[in-house]
Amino acid sequence: MKEALSLVRIPSLKGVGDFRRHAASLGLEMPCDDAILVGSASPLAQPVADIAINGKRLTNRWAVQPMEGWDGTTDGGVTDEVRRRWRRFGESGAKLICGGEAMAVRPDGRANPHQLVIDDAHRAGLAELCRIARRAHREQYGGADDLVIGFQLTHSGRFCRTRENQPPEPRVAYRHPLLDRKFGVSVDAQVMTDTEVESLIGEYAAAARIAAEAGADFVDLKHCHGYLLHEFLGAHMRPGRYGGSFENRTRILRELVAAIRTSGTRIDLGVRLSAFDCVPFKPDPAGSAPGKPGPGVPEDFSGCLPYRYGFGIDPLDPLKPDLSEAFRFMALCGELGIKVLNLTAGSPYYSPHIQRPAAYPPSDAYRSPEDPLAGVARHLWAVRQLKAAAPAGLLIVGSAYSYLQDYLPHVAQAVLREGWVDVVGVGRAVLSYPRMLADAVEAGRLQTKCICRTFSDCTTAPRNGLISGCYPLDRYYADKPEAAALKRMKRR
Repeated sequence: MKEALSLVRIPSLKGVGDFRRHAASLGLEMPCDDAILVGSASPLAQPVADIAINGKRLTNRWAVQPMEGWDGTTDGGVTDEVRRRWRRFGESGAKLICGGEAMAVRPDGRANPHQLVIDDAHRAGLAELCRIARRAHREQYGGADDLVIGFQLTHSGRFCRTRENQPPEPRVAYRHPLLDRKFGVSVDAQVMTDTEVESLIGEYAAAARIAAEAGADFVDLKHCHGYLLHEFLGAHMRPGRYGGSFENRTRILRELVAAIRTSGTRIDLGVRLSAFDCVPFKPDPAGSAPGKPGPGVPEDFSGCLPYRYGFGIDPLDPLKPDLSEAFRFMALCGELGIKVLNLTAGSPYYSPHIQRPAAYPPSDAYRSPEDPLAGVARHLWAVRQLKAAAPAGLLIVGSAYSYLQDYLPHVAQAVLREGWVDVVGVGRAVLSYPRMLADAVEAGRLQTKCICRTFSDCTTAPRNGLISGCYPLDRYYADKPEAAALKRMKRR
């Protein structure tokens, strides 16, 4: 049985000195400024002069990350909760909404029955979201001409779940010896054929047209977190045009870009990439109790070596990243004229401590097997390596900053100054505190009562059929009846 991790909670640290000592005690390299800098002295407030997206140049260095919503209509349309979230994106002060919302390019490609769908039927609602974000930004900051909005286009692949209270409906790139059982893949008919892939490429191109018509500045072709396009990057064992060699496994990206451009759609392109993956983890049975999952341990992969079932993984030791193909993928993005590469890692479905370091696990996961700060440092390391070799004209966005909490601005300033990243991306922390980095730059201090403490309720709630939102810190959700339902569910 693995020993329980004694976790030092970030709020227990009494200042930057304590934070630095804690990081050093873990053997982590993590730049951290002494104080929050304000105005033009802050690296967060510096413009990006050499890259234009839809003719716009970013005038600061933080972004709103794409997140999967669980609060659309059952046919994939916009609701008041979605509108409110996009208004808060605009109020955040970020000049880059780097996807904002994961939008399925077809109804059966959704990861949940309330995810947005980007198609002709929903164009008006998506255009409204752009208007809401720009209006809110203009009201807060005096203008919105430099606000860049992207739509993230996705097919959920292995994680498709489109009907309420019904089993998942996975479509996969290949049969996986560890994930198939976990996600209900039992027959080869669930593997997407080459012909089906070719049809899907046309649907992505149609979605890009709709995004442009709705007012988006770019589309993010989602290649991360185990969703379909990311899974194709690990399709080493798949035969045919879309599997095997690196050229074949990246064929979808090349064909997507070609389809969008030959269609005549004038829109810029981005990619969110899991630069490295990991084998699936599970709660340690020996350390688990009813209602209390054990620390994460890897599934037994001994029968799968060399490991050819992921991207960015050392095939001889799949617990270790190997960025060699991530470098090749980044170079390909440069060749294709892609403007934004948003880097992340892992998957929320089978390795959440890799993907999203947190103090508290969601209800269907496990306790972190490492100090979550180590997970943040791993992200910073990977982004730093790739940024150092990034081709000209490619904007590099980093992830996994939310766990830093009170020290997010201090670390963000430092990594920007050191050139480890171009733009700091913030996801779940925006749900509780949209203006976090705006407050940092404008006032040099944070509203500590609003800071995300990584309770994971924003994941636990929707995984149990409730709408997404920050229940602990956002009164809008704390006052809803779903909050009481969430408390009852967590007690169980």
